[in-house]
Amino acid sequence: MHKMVEWKQFVAISNIAENMAKANGETNSVVSDFIDFLNASPTAFHAVEEAKKRLVSVGYEQLSETEDWKLEAGKKYFFTRNHSAIIAFAVGKKFVAGNAFHIVGAHTDSPCLKLKPISKITKGGFLEVGVQIYGGGLWHTWFDRDLTLAGRVLLREESNGSVSYDHRLVRILEPILRIPTLAIHLDRDAVAFSVNTETQLLPILATTIKGELNKVVSKNDAQIDREKTDHKSTPTSAKHHSLLLQLLAEQLGCDPDDIFDFDLQVCDAQPSVIGGAKREFVFSGRLDNLCMTFCSLKALIDSTSSDSSLEDEPGVRMVTLFDNEEVGSNSVQGADSPTMLNALSRITTSFSSYPSLVEKAIQKSYLVSADMAHALHPNYMEKYEENHRPKFHGGLVIKNNANNKYATNAVTAALFRELAIKHNLPVQEFVVRNDMACGTTIGPILASGLGIRTVDVGAPQLSMHSAREVCGTDDVDYSYQHFKAYFEEFSSLDVIPADI
Repeated sequence: MHKMVEWKQFVAISNIAENMAKANGETNSVVSDFIDFLNASPTAFHAVEEAKKRLVSVGYEQLSETEDWKLEAGKKYFFTRNHSAIIAFAVGKKFVAGNAFHIVGAHTDSPCLKLKPISKITKGGFLEVGVQIYGGGLWHTWFDRDLTLAGRVLLREESNGSVSYDHRLVRILEPILRIPTLAIHLDRDAVAFSVNTETQLLPILATTIKGELNKVVSKNDAQIDREKTDHKSTPTSAKHHSLLLQLLAEQLGCDPDDIFDFDLQVCDAQPSVIGGAKREFVFSGRLDNLCMTFCSLKALIDSTSSDSSLEDEPGVRMVTLFDNEEVGSNSVQGADSPTMLNALSRITTSFSSYPSLVEKAIQKSYLVSADMAHALHPNYMEKYEENHRPKFHGGLVIKNNANNKYATNAVTAALFRELAIKHNLPVQEFVVRNDMACGTTIGPILASGLGIRTVDVGAPQLSMHSAREVCGTDDVDYSYQHFKAYFEEFSSLDVIPADI
């Protein structure tokens, strides 16, 4: 009952701004749905789980990469890797091997703090949690916030001499962590807020007094006390605070000793909301890149929802949501892995055994690399190139870079822009200043790795890589509409020869 009340309170808080906006008629179902998606997705694991639920509910069939695929034209499928990346696709009824793939690629991960393999730190009368920095976050924004934990836990069970493991998602709704700032009186010489990410970015879990009073001695704790010389393996309770393991066990309905390992991250406990005086903003963590993840996923689902959706489709509509983009994509579940090539190959060869058709299909295909863009910041106008200043409510931003930090070229941009013209959707252009460094996306990785035509786009946002980011509600809707039009109409629109 306690957990149910907490969840209801969380949902109620997250819906306050949404309900106010509805009352004013200033939001729509797409944005409301986006808020729900954000609040269900504190980590990449949860985002993929939410994506799976939505796909299954509309008839998408889950595949396993370890089994043979028997695909049919007109059917819809998806598969996952590491539970943190997912690829979903719908095969047109007129598809034959060698035909094109129309893809939107995004990523599920965001900069965050991840727990170290040994997170147990006791210092100055406090129980602290050791964390690693993941990605290029604005770490000062994590101070003085109500924080909690979420991720996946690996449970270990022994029965009749055999061992089995169970993967479970976990999320603690209560704010159990905090990274406090130092009082200004103790650091008056500081001219700017700088952070030592090893020594000063440690979340506080509890005081040692309260931690010991509430400690439940587990079987592993007792064993450690009796057998301090046994170094064959280190029990989980020796690597993490018992209080932390108790909190996780309560959420999972298991014994703390069942917890064998986990991938946990610190996340903001504050719900995602619609805000601003005119209810025109989305305030949330992880907008980079769950906004593009959501918009592409919803566009795919809605473009394949009716019985006739795929009737005249000669290609394959696909969404690829990778993990680890924020750290270079070089993982099993990242864009730099063979995941997409494997998918394109297996789909094509399911309809024909001629391997050369895969290369032909790739040359006909088109990828929209969707990652959030930098909106114009009114207090830092000088940071933006004068003629390329993306604004809120201005629609998707087409990203350009002469040094191939983005994969856009004139042809790929023209095709994407043509969709905007046809549907009266706003679109914007962005290049970084010549005297500033430029970020990059999965676009160049996939374009160079596969040889696929690619355009880099993204919705404009502020506070990128902060614990709390902001984007415009209109741009969420514009992004969804643009991606949906792309899935529904690109087969007939793509009249430019692939080898031009």
